[in-house]
Amino acid sequence: MRITIERSNLLKSLNHVHRVVERRNTIPILSNVLLKADGQKLDMKATDLDLEITEATPASVEQPGATTVPAHLLYDIVRKLSDGSEVLLATSPDGGAMTVQSGRSKFSLQCLPESDFPDLTAGTFTHSFKLKATDLKMLIDRTQFAISTEETRYYLNGIFFHTIESNGQLKLRAVATDGHRLARADVDAPSGSEGMPGIIIPRKTVGELQKLVDNPETTVTVEVSDAKIRLTIGSIVMTSKLIDGTFPDYQRVIPTGNDKEMRVDCTSFAQAVDRVSTISSERGRAVKLALSEGQLMLTVNNPDSGSATEEVAVGYDTDAMEIGFNAKYLLDITAQLSGEEAIFLLADAGSPTLIRDTAGDDALYVLMPMRV
Repeated sequence: MRITIERSNLLKSLNHVHRVVERRNTIPILSNVLLKADGQKLDMKATDLDLEITEATPASVEQPGATTVPAHLLYDIVRKLSDGSEVLLATSPDGGAMTVQSGRSKFSLQCLPESDFPDLTAGTFTHSFKLKATDLKMLIDRTQFAISTEETRYYLNGIFFHTIESNGQLKLRAVATDGHRLARADVDAPSGSEGMPGIIIPRKTVGELQKLVDNPETTVTVEVSDAKIRLTIGSIVMTSKLIDGTFPDYQRVIPTGNDKEMRVDCTSFAQAVDRVSTISSERGRAVKLALSEGQLMLTVNNPDSGSATEEVAVGYDTDAMEIGFNAKYLLDITAQLSGEEAIFLLADAGSPTLIRDTAGDDALYVLMPMRV
């Protein structure tokens, strides 16, 4: 293999694929990126056996061929080469090493044979549809923070995507929960998604996907089966295994009878919660909300360091009540709201609270209270 490629193109593609590769690997080939030169392009592929990303980038191919080299090492080398330079990639006659040359810099990397590289893309996809990048990004951004990190409840370690009829319209819905909070977001279901199986996309895949859908003009092709998902974003193809588990019946925890409504300016509320929670300990992140007509009093007590209070003007005209929440969870949710005001629908101090955005009803959040 012998090719010349622009550094900027090589770096951009390597940046997309190398992140999949785990830093520590017991299987040497999984530390490598597969490089395949053919026609006028270089194909790159990296995998951790659960997630695979491939990308094609233009290159001047003198001699086609394929090899695998350490992914993070190659990325670090290319990153440090000078801007605007051309990079020559050439494998030795025996295929045991690859030269990376640019200007006066020359590196030699050890190769492993292409034939050892695993392939994840086997299998057929039952459903295929196209989704605007902005819609996919919204679904992920609004729900990602609520993914559980508890490994024992592995079926909560991702976002649950499924289609559902809501008010007579078919919606594509994303849901994530960790048992303390729940996030739900909807977009109009794209053509072809009807009857697709409910799927749980793992946390790592969600994180990578979020970085790849950065161009709002793009359309993403989504292909789904019971076990895998494949997403095509321009020249990037991402294939991932799905979490093999049953997502709980989240509808049961969404309260319907919360009749106490509080409206509050999102920014000033978030800043006030952030200020008073400065005093809270790492163990107890509880902030108490004391509601009375037109007013909210935020209080944090920390027996080790002191206490803090702050008043916030709110729209509230029902019975006075007190309720406690985890301050970090409140901040996570308010960070997702795009409207100026947040709407809290409360029942009592022991029941889950519903939080909505005034900018539209495409997302809602449920937060469990804490004892304070």
